Amino acid sequence: MPEFIFHGKLYYTPVEFAMDRIGGTWKMPILWRLNTGTMRYGEIKKALPKITHKMLTSALRELEDDGFVHRTVYAVVPQKVEYSLTERGKRSIVIIDTIRLYGKELMQEYGAGQSES
Repeated sequence: MPEFIFHGKLYYTPVEFAMDRIGGTWKMPILWRLNTGTMRYGEIKKALPKITHKMLTSALRELEDDGFVHRTVYAVVPQKVEYSLTERGKRSIVIIDTIRLYGKELMQEYGAGQSES
């Protein structure tokens, strides 16, 4: 595959490009939880207790900018914001589930305990 430039960054492989969109510590866990349905910021934060507010905000913004997450703001006081998966985000769930299952297999091979996250 030829080189690909996106937002000024050069990519050499499709895997590199995809991982830049949904990779990192928190993007896939956020997408996975949004697969259950629309969630408010506080619900996502509660579902991922180790994530900082700064990291959650940053990851949600990036996922929104890349078209994986839709953000709906309601004109009420206090402000109500909900997040949901776009069609692109829904397509990522198949990949995340495959990685999740592979991770569970590796955990068993290494003798680690089971985790459902």
